[in-house]
Amino acid sequence: MKILANDGIDPIGKKLLEEAGFIVDTENIPQAELAEKLHAYDAITVRSATKVRKDLIDAVPSLKLIGRGGVGMDNIDVDYARSKGLAVVNTPASSSLSVAELVFAHLFTGVRFLHDSNRKMPVTGGSKFNDLKKAYAKGIELRGKKIGIIGFGRIGRETAKVALGLGMEVLAFDVYDFPTSLELTLAGGITVSVPVQKAAFDELISQSDFISLHIPFLDKPILGEEEFSKMKKGVGVVNCSRGGTIDENALLDALDSGQVAFAGLDVFDNEPTPLGELLIHPKVSLTPHIGASTNEAQERIGTELASLIIEFFSDKK
Repeated sequence: MKILANDGIDPIGKKLLEEAGFIVDTENIPQAELAEKLHAYDAITVRSATKVRKDLIDAVPSLKLIGRGGVGMDNIDVDYARSKGLAVVNTPASSSLSVAELVFAHLFTGVRFLHDSNRKMPVTGGSKFNDLKKAYAKGIELRGKKIGIIGFGRIGRETAKVALGLGMEVLAFDVYDFPTSLELTLAGGITVSVPVQKAAFDELISQSDFISLHIPFLDKPILGEEEFSKMKKGVGVVNCSRGGTIDENALLDALDSGQVAFAGLDVFDNEPTPLGELLIHPKVSLTPHIGASTNEAQERIGTELASLIIEFFSDKK
């Protein structure tokens, strides 16, 4: 069996597959060439770069499995693939903590102006040191503040756990039902149950000091001009979920007016060339879609993905 890991796979995952008798090719095949070259493989694994759409699925009827290293499967026509008899698997739990920690990297950056100070201090040097010291002297703490989490799946819940550990109050919204308490593991292995408050969408956006998105790609943004107008003045907004879930032009207007104090963005409408105004805005903290990109997460993803592939093909023997 031959596996094309077109967006790469952690060495641990590759080793597990090879030990199970699979041939694993990690050399990237450009999207335009996949329809021709994928015939040589029994399965393909992707992350967010490679797209497996209906036309590619139709072009390679010999394909048996599509694996997504990560959570969202927006780049795969999942229902169509399964209707054609293909297995489609992903690793939803493996990167949750990494994404949650990045959310708080953006939050800490925003409340203490790190994104702006790191841009200005190298340029101004010592000549503006005291001016910058005064400008960044009005930071705030996260403890005691309300964070609204839109989308309360695995990553949303992991984000909530970090927030609760910091002493924040959590408001959670999801179109699906979810538990109203979370188990937190403290130092020494002690586990405690901490409550989470369910909130209606309008309640969440109007009452939260910070808002974090954890939802799949939508047909239209969930946060736009109307939603920003309902938020607390000075709210902080973080998106480590999917590009397209925030109206970026409405966000820029809200940042310029002061309605939104800062935004932390890991995902964008038009990747890999995000809106230029966002990239240079002094109130925006930026990362290039790296939510799951930690060594630990990639090891977990590679291991889980390899296990899913091995299990699938073992059942076919």
